Amino acid sequence: MTPALFAIFGDPVHHSRSPLMHNHVFKRLGFPGCYTRVHLTDGTKLRKTFFDLGLQGANITVPHKEAAYNACDEIRGFAREVGVVNTIINENGKLIGYNTDADGFLFAIRNFENVNDVLILGAGGTARALASRLRQEGKSVHVLNRSAGRLAPFADDGFATMTWDDFTPKGYDLVVNTTSAGLEDDSLPAPEALLLPLLQQSRYGADAIYGKVTPFLALCADNGLRAIDGAEMLLGQGVLANRFFTEERYSAESIEEVMRESFAF
Repeated sequence: MTPALFAIFGDPVHHSRSPLMHNHVFKRLGFPGCYTRVHLTDGTKLRKTFFDLGLQGANITVPHKEAAYNACDEIRGFAREVGVVNTIINENGKLIGYNTDADGFLFAIRNFENVNDVLILGAGGTARALASRLRQEGKSVHVLNRSAGRLAPFADDGFATMTWDDFTPKGYDLVVNTTSAGLEDDSLPAPEALLLPLLQQSRYGADAIYGKVTPFLALCADNGLRAIDGAEMLLGQGVLANRFFTEERYSAESIEEVMRESFAF
């Protein structure tokens, strides 16, 4: 049987653990699939590239999650509410878009206690997904971004929004970095003059970036915050995406058990 082909699209994408995670599940559970990386710089070419490669499904990472939404023929589930897609399935020649990021994040912070007030750093696709899902869970969500331009959709949806220029640091139960700051460099997601008093008054930190101690995570640690990187979020969303890829042949529990093994490699 010819294996079904899957990929992750992103820019950058060389750091992604997704191929290791999904290929390990395919091998261990006996699913005929193969998963690779695709470095895509132009999000408008996502749909054509998907079909040119003969893919059955794909994950989408920064900065193409809004472009992925536009590439789909049909949007299902939570992705319809946020306009952000991170998982695509080829269903009889039609691209079906889903979002597994938000529930993956809830999985990641499940052991954080009494989180009610959340500050999200950044205003991209991941921020939109997390903000909407956290609000569904009854959390008070605030969004901080460098400039006002990308904050407009958040403000229109009723979220409290702030720019670096008008932000007054205070304490939050959870501060989440959804920007790419620290992924390829040693930058912080906001000026240290803002982050330092913010983190000194806050309880938990989380970074969507995984596989390294980012400057943001280091600053959290220096100020006594319990903080996690994006590994658990990656695992949580990966389990959900893999269920779509494997047409729900396997339970979420069995996929999680096997996929978690891949983090030891």
